[in-house]
Amino acid sequence: MLLTSLPNLLTLSRILAVPVVVATFYVQGDYARWFACALFSAAALTDWLDGHMARRWSQQSEIGRFLDPIADKLLVAATLFMLTTTGRLSWGAVLPALVILCRELLVSGLREYLAGLRVGLPVSRLAKWKTAIQMAAIGVLIVGDAGPGLLPVQGIGESLLWIAAMLTLVTGYDYLRAGLAHMTRPAPQHHGKPQHLT
Repeated sequence: MLLTSLPNLLTLSRILAVPVVVATFYVQGDYARWFACALFSAAALTDWLDGHMARRWSQQSEIGRFLDPIADKLLVAATLFMLTTTGRLSWGAVLPALVILCRELLVSGLREYLAGLRVGLPVSRLAKWKTAIQMAAIGVLIVGDAGPGLLPVQGIGESLLWIAAMLTLVTGYDYLRAGLAHMTRPAPQHHGKPQHLT
């Protein structure tokens, strides 16, 4: 029942969009780029929409909390990987892409660790801005050379990617600092023989 709620279906649609977006990189022509941009943008929009609907309709669920960050990271990581491997990113733009991917791994690890302590890691307002700029940058970079000739589309996309990467460093540090506050606490004392996992 929870899996078929509309917010969770939107999250699942974001996951299902990933292989289609990837497939468009193997199709020649400007139409493929514009289609990929439209599909990516629609998938990115569901990132906001599913959370908004879940809160408004009181349909928040554990499976939604599990799938939502996975869907986001799959969409971003797969698209940045394809942009890099197909040569649509200049060497100067590979660095911010790498920063973004590393930050996603860091936050995923922190969330997993803190979940074991039953501590949440709420998304900050700055992180939401980072996500919005990051998604806009990737959408513009997907279009790339197929964009209007009067605009430096590639330059705009890469500039936005750099802005997102800088915000990524700031928010990543904030999350790490919050996580370290729990990691550096004294371990609780247990009586008796310690148990070791094998």
